Amino acid sequence: MDPILVASLGLVGMFALIALHIPIGVAMAVAGAIGFAILGGVMPALSLFSTEPVSVLASMDLAVIPLFLLMGSFAGVSGLSSDIYRIAYAFLGHRRGGLALATIGGCAGFGAVCGSSLATAATMGRVALPEMLSRGYSQTLATGSIAAGGTLGMLIPPSVIMVIYAFLAEQFVITLFVAALVPGIIAVLAHFITIGILVRRDPMSGPAGAKFAWPERLAVLKKSWGVLVLLFAVIGGIYGGVFTVNEAAALGAFLAFLFTVARRKLSVESFWLVLKDTAANSAMIYLIIAGASIFSSFITVTKMPDALVSAIAAMDLAPLAVILVLMVVYLILGSIFDTVAAMVITMPFVFPLIVDLGYSPIWWGVVLVMMIEVGMITPPIGMNVFVLFGVAGNIPLKTIFKGILPFFYADILRILLIIIFPPLTLWLPGLLGYNLG
Repeated sequence: MDPILVASLGLVGMFALIALHIPIGVAMAVAGAIGFAILGGVMPALSLFSTEPVSVLASMDLAVIPLFLLMGSFAGVSGLSSDIYRIAYAFLGHRRGGLALATIGGCAGFGAVCGSSLATAATMGRVALPEMLSRGYSQTLATGSIAAGGTLGMLIPPSVIMVIYAFLAEQFVITLFVAALVPGIIAVLAHFITIGILVRRDPMSGPAGAKFAWPERLAVLKKSWGVLVLLFAVIGGIYGGVFTVNEAAALGAFLAFLFTVARRKLSVESFWLVLKDTAANSAMIYLIIAGASIFSSFITVTKMPDALVSAIAAMDLAPLAVILVLMVVYLILGSIFDTVAAMVITMPFVFPLIVDLGYSPIWWGVVLVMMIEVGMITPPIGMNVFVLFGVAGNIPLKTIFKGILPFFYADILRILLIIIFPPLTLWLPGLLGYNLG
């Protein structure tokens, strides 16, 4: 059979299995193995079920994933997430829309601790939503700022999704972390500006709170010193060259555990719940990556990526036009699939295309994460929206979608800015001497 036809049938079969609610990692592995068997024989295809999972499990680059997930779980149990929000509120809460600004700041801080958008949206929904509603904030502004702020969890290092991209693209993960710093700051500022515009148009949607005096702010900082130590140890250690990413992840998990013990929040039940959640999420991610590796091997054999690159080259499209088409595709995929799945399913096709167009793999990694993260609040699905809907309880789903629309538009403009001006991503890692691919 024609390899391109087999590749197309493999894609159809994979999506059919996903539609039948087969786990995405299993669907990719089965479709990839069957396709590989058709082209290369049954025994070589079966060998993929041993070589690829072993390669994934043995990867030291991926070892940081369960450690960062463990750190995030202990941070949630110990109350460090509330500390982040308390600090942001002390400095921003007195402004009009200040609680929403504090929520964005808290989401950025907690995202840096846990690296998960869904966990950030769920945690900040429990912490910030009751505070905003009790102080007269509109439901649209309250829910919109939380759902949109939750997407920062993937962009603010250390990010699990960036670790996975670095593994699949064979890039240095710290380079990705450094490259994401300026886009991360732009993302936070874009959300701040959006809130400023919204409360200027409707002052009653986000009334100003009481202003903290400087002694009170310093008292909040002192009381919340634990989360500052954790952030400094992990992020400062990575960027300062004191720790490798693996060492920083291990230290972060250990410090978060110590804070949980010191605050007397650790019980047998909470300890096992943390381990259970970490194991379940880690297993899900590893299964998806292993399945993606098998499917990628099949796609590579078919030479479909080469055919795709040749077909697009024959269309004589400008590279920017190709990127804009991919942007629309990823916004749709990000709204439907899990973030890891949306990335790993497309990597075998899209990554060779990006490299062939002459773009930096580091730049593309940051843009890809941004596009998928915005997909998480893209109507009519958006996983962050549904997570917040589950946390909020009695707030209608249409209210949350209405609330995220201004942030969605701001995010689209932000992505276009990073696409049109790649130096915003590449300047800092280039200045520090990192290889940009």
